[in-house]
Amino acid sequence: MKYEVIIYWSNEDDAYVADVPELPGCMAHGATQEMALRNAQEAMELWLATAREFGQQVAEPRGRRLIFA
Repeated sequence: MKYEVIIYWSNEDDAYVADVPELPGCMAHGATQEMALRNAQEAMELWLATAREFGQQVAEPRGRRLIFA
């Protein structure tokens, strides 16, 4: 998957969180950064399959770092 994934530690969840900003609501967590990324890849697959199933357009990955203000 070529979508940007941002991984950060969450004290609230006591886990690493992997957020996929280009796919709204697509997030996963894990005990390690690697596990969070692996879970995020699975979440992306499910997110994309569900969007396609319901006929929603899916944005192409930007292929570059997102800019946050």
